[in-house]
Amino acid sequence: MPDATNPPLFPFRSVVLGAFVPAFLFDVGVGALLPVIAPASIGLGSSLAVAGVVAALLPIGTIAADLPAGALAARVGDRLAMIIAGVVGAVAYALAALAQSLWLLAVAVLVLGAAEAVFNLARHSYLTEITPPLKRARVLSTLGGVHRIGQFVGPFVGAFIIAHVGLGGAYWLGAVVAVAATATVVVVRDDVDHHAAHPAPTGPRPTVLAILREHRQLFLTLGLACLLVGAVRGARQTVIPLWGEHLGLPPAVTSVIFGVAGGVDMLLFYPAGKVMDRMGRNWIAIPSMLVMGVALAMLPLTHGVASLAVVSMVLGFGNGIGSGILMTLGSDASPAHGRAQFLGLWRVLQDTGSAVGPLVVSAGTALGSLAAGIWATAVLGPTAAGALARWVPRWTVHANRSTRRAAGIRV
Repeated sequence: MPDATNPPLFPFRSVVLGAFVPAFLFDVGVGALLPVIAPASIGLGSSLAVAGVVAALLPIGTIAADLPAGALAARVGDRLAMIIAGVVGAVAYALAALAQSLWLLAVAVLVLGAAEAVFNLARHSYLTEITPPLKRARVLSTLGGVHRIGQFVGPFVGAFIIAHVGLGGAYWLGAVVAVAATATVVVVRDDVDHHAAHPAPTGPRPTVLAILREHRQLFLTLGLACLLVGAVRGARQTVIPLWGEHLGLPPAVTSVIFGVAGGVDMLLFYPAGKVMDRMGRNWIAIPSMLVMGVALAMLPLTHGVASLAVVSMVLGFGNGIGSGILMTLGSDASPAHGRAQFLGLWRVLQDTGSAVGPLVVSAGTALGSLAAGIWATAVLGPTAAGALARWVPRWTVHANRSTRRAAGIRV
């Protein structure tokens, strides 16, 4: 039975109610939002090209707000930053639901991306603060799994509501769950006073520029590996529907394949975290990138539903075992003083990589063919694995068992 010397892995109030439940609720709203941005834009008179730009404002808002999110969390605290993000997100959803012009919808989507950045950064920083390093990977991989589940459930709930009340229902769903997520954070208090156990560092609050300058070698090495991992993952979401379209499959069939791959992805987050905590981060990080690289290389060789489904599930497996790896590495490397600013910089690299992956596919396609674009992203898999093998042991003692033994840590 857990006690003061052996606390539970997932304290009910501080972790489950304080982070997992709000994360799930917030991500249900995002999942419901994603499929309706383009149709809503077209309904307001935009072309297909402009609708794509409006949809792209969500990740653009996220990347643009990553650094301010770190500064905000450092100034007001992680929990208050989550509350602010939830309120802003709810207002933005309501604006999107009421928008009668394309520009107002575009502003709402951009603000939603920014709110998502603040919410994600704050919950990441919060869990890093309250979770012991030898339990960190399981907690953060579970957070990654909650994120996947929320965005998997969101489109189905949104579709049900849209069928009854129309397209705007998806936005009102987002507003409701954002309010619910915010209310959960407001009413929940920690099981223990982690601020007493981990007093805040004294001294002036470091600026983002000072953190970047102090940790520039880390960002140029391990940060580059983070960007590459993000790029491989970002490409994963693009290549399956594109290749299904290339094969002439009905959209419904491609959607089912994509959903099955997502289901495989969601099943693996806790085992992956357990391996990372027991064996070290690279026991999961490197295989994840190698499996995804191989699956991406095999994708253009598929010629029908069955082969595409098998390769897509392998791709989902590779992504699933890597659940939470970037958050865990960022937490491992983050300093106690200036952690939120550091994680803001870290998430810029992570989110930029996610945006770069689809662009690599597009660039390869423009220069040759869709297969060439997919193979270009496949190369990033082993490249990321090599970067992780080289740089993770330098920047975290939890890279593998050898680095832990050298640091005198026993698991």
